[in-house]
Amino acid sequence: MNTEYWLNRTEILLGKEKLSKLENAHVLVAGLGGVGGYAVEQLCRAGIGKLTIVDADVVMPGNRNRQIIALKSTENKPKAEVFRERLMDINPGIKLIVIHDFIGKENIDRILDDSFDYIVDAIDTLSPKTQLLTRALGKGFGIVSSMGAGGKLDPSQVRVADIADTYNCRLASALRRTLRKAGVNTGIRVVFSPEQVSKSAGSSTEESFNKKSVVGTISYMPPLFGCYCAAEVIRSLLK
Repeated sequence: MNTEYWLNRTEILLGKEKLSKLENAHVLVAGLGGVGGYAVEQLCRAGIGKLTIVDADVVMPGNRNRQIIALKSTENKPKAEVFRERLMDINPGIKLIVIHDFIGKENIDRILDDSFDYIVDAIDTLSPKTQLLTRALGKGFGIVSSMGAGGKLDPSQVRVADIADTYNCRLASALRRTLRKAGVNTGIRVVFSPEQVSKSAGSSTEESFNKKSVVGTISYMPPLFGCYCAAEVIRSLLK
């Protein structure tokens, strides 16, 4: 047993053959906020060999309550660049494609013009989220999408399901409607919580999902959603 090998404990659990599958996998993570940031870190630490990360935001003071890279020292730095340094520090041998942009109709085809084994959708706005999901589904990529972590407090209610089976989640409800217009009713795995959101948690109308969420968020829920997303990717790749 090579105790100096940084993936030694992962190899003990999975075995060399399964670990090799992860090392040869290419995963896209769209959105590097509270959910996507934790997802991409867990994927890197699990040994995923190639990652494409997409985000155009910079770290803001209000990110510090929930985002893994958000520190006083990283404020105003591009999230994608902070993650480039962080992921390379975890695994210097990782292959990274870093895209400083928001996903939209202008670049979605270019971004998806690659071979991905899986995609993590951690976008928090409805229109680009829908575009990514429909295009990725059409290309046959495996995909897991995060629904709303805002306004939730109970970690025991977080689960993975098909988009058609979601309930008590305003983002999921809005997304189902936009997907139906694109002819998609099922076939997308999502992380969601059916926990009821208090009206005092903030505004979260359907229209608000076309801009940044203003729903209150506790520290541990977005990371939990991100970990569920990463687990869905890894378990699916190992099947």
